[in-house]
Amino acid sequence: MISISGIKYQKELETMPYLNKVQAQILIGKIGRNLEKKIDQLKRVGYLKSIKNNLYVTDAFNQKVDRKSYTEYIANSLRFPSYISLEYVLSLEGLIPEAVYATTSITSKTSRDFQNFLGTFIYRNIKSSLFRGYKQVLWEGRIINIVGKAKALFDFLYLKKMLNLKAEIVEDLRINWDNFSSQDLLEFTDYVLISKSKKMLKILNIIIKHVSQ
Repeated sequence: MISISGIKYQKELETMPYLNKVQAQILIGKIGRNLEKKIDQLKRVGYLKSIKNNLYVTDAFNQKVDRKSYTEYIANSLRFPSYISLEYVLSLEGLIPEAVYATTSITSKTSRDFQNFLGTFIYRNIKSSLFRGYKQVLWEGRIINIVGKAKALFDFLYLKKMLNLKAEIVEDLRINWDNFSSQDLLEFTDYVLISKSKKMLKILNIIIKHVSQ
């Protein structure tokens, strides 16, 4: 650990996955304008990185963690409550061929995007009754909320505007239906029934006919 002057609890600071202004005040040991100046100085020398307004992480912590897992953890933290879904999971699970360079999430809050040194974070709103289906994955004792392929596909199709449902589902979206099991389809069906969406019922029928061919 490289010692940085003017930090009261540097060792503890470097174990934090992120810190807000209140935590910074305690760990750095400064308040008010003095804290603002110290944070600005630490950012200039690269010791602190900005995650979003008034949210930071030390470069020391950032350098020692698994980048993928840390990015997913931060995705949950930037917009709370939220869970990782949509194109990020579809690509991760091999349902779409495209590489996805943003971490996409569902939130019960308003839709919003963030950009920081970790990348782009996209949040899309869904109604509260459909804010479900995520699992909690442990990463170094911390929780990451993320869905499987069935809920990711449901969220994606539920939110996507489509003019020709059959053409997009079967061809245009290039979904790898060979990687969508009968169990995935049952789970997808549950979300469709919960949604009571006429559009999703039509999509479900298209999927069932297509995968049964």
